[in-house]
Amino acid sequence: DLKNSVFVFPQESQTAHVQVAVELELPLNNFSVCLRSFTDLRRPYSLFSYATRKQSNEILLFKPRPGQYELTVGSKPLSFTVPVTIGESEHVCVSWESSTGIVGFWFNGKPWPRKGLQKGYTVGVPASIVLGQDQDSFGGGFDAQQSFVGEISSVYMWDRGISNWDVESAMYDHPNEIPIFGWRNFPNNIVGEVYLKP
Repeated sequence: DLKNSVFVFPQESQTAHVQVAVELELPLNNFSVCLRSFTDLRRPYSLFSYATRKQSNEILLFKPRPGQYELTVGSKPLSFTVPVTIGESEHVCVSWESSTGIVGFWFNGKPWPRKGLQKGYTVGVPASIVLGQDQDSFGGGFDAQQSFVGEISSVYMWDRGISNWDVESAMYDHPNEIPIFGWRNFPNNIVGEVYLKP
């Protein structure tokens, strides 16, 4: 249970990351991901990267610049414009459903206008899921210039959509629905210089 803990990524690195140690059995026709990050980076960085052997950007939650988030599904990106915050952590959630391609996005608990991406697509397995780096190959191919520096916490992933209420409960680490993995039960392997801190 990692409640009240954060992963600290102290410096730019080509190696440092957290590998989520979970085996997904079935391809995903729906997913949702939530996490909290705290950084003063102004360059592009990766928060959450889900790669398969065929597709390195199967799911990617990326921040190309302050005030913008990008969700990629099956190598197709979609961006959302958000306020620029300084000195505050940011909580984001994304959800995607194959049947309509509709993407939900929440910033600090507030829903943003929904958009569409990759209708009819299926997210493959097996997956390599990494925090703090962008995988350009299965489990690797990292670029230090896209590495995360700062703190990441409250990471959750579900194989279904989420509601505003689910987002709010995930923000406070009391998820309503049982996730595939989440902060209260987070199997992980730390690689390189990343620290788990209160």
